[in-house]
Amino acid sequence: MTQTAPIPGLSEHTTTGALITALRTLPQRPLQFHLHGTLLVPAGYHVTEVKAVTIEAMDCGGHANAWRETVIQLMDGNAEEASAGFMTNRKFLAIYDRVTRHIPVRAEAEVRVEYGNASNPAVHYHITHVDHQPDAITVHLRPPGVQCKAGDACGLPTAATSDRCEPASGCCAPQAPITLD
Repeated sequence: MTQTAPIPGLSEHTTTGALITALRTLPQRPLQFHLHGTLLVPAGYHVTEVKAVTIEAMDCGGHANAWRETVIQLMDGNAEEASAGFMTNRKFLAIYDRVTRHIPVRAEAEVRVEYGNASNPAVHYHITHVDHQPDAITVHLRPPGVQCKAGDACGLPTAATSDRCEPASGCCAPQAPITLD
């Protein structure tokens, strides 16, 4: 298992290093987070946690994978904090830099933004890109998806063993319930 492989099933991702480099090279501006072109995280938010996560998983085809992610958790602020506006990219970077002095955050790891509130459950969003406008920096997010990571093994001829997904076995597909007589 490799610790620096891309997340299986995810063809495009933004690395932690790419996001941090982009934010460092831009002038100080309010930092906003948008989903589908609409503001997702309101003004006054907090960066409550930066997580350096190692995922160890096995797909339905029996293939083990491991990868790293950086998860930046955001939380709504109170009304007073919201009236003060959005955090700047410089303040965001100061928080990130404080974290990296204490825990190893890998530049090659995919970075995700975790956000939820009283109305919406917490979700780990993928970052698609960062835009710079004269009055703000916008981090564009997309929701996570679910994909069969063993899809090729389930449908293409392979040298499968008895404990792995056999070709055309339907191991990744729903199965009829087993009835006991």
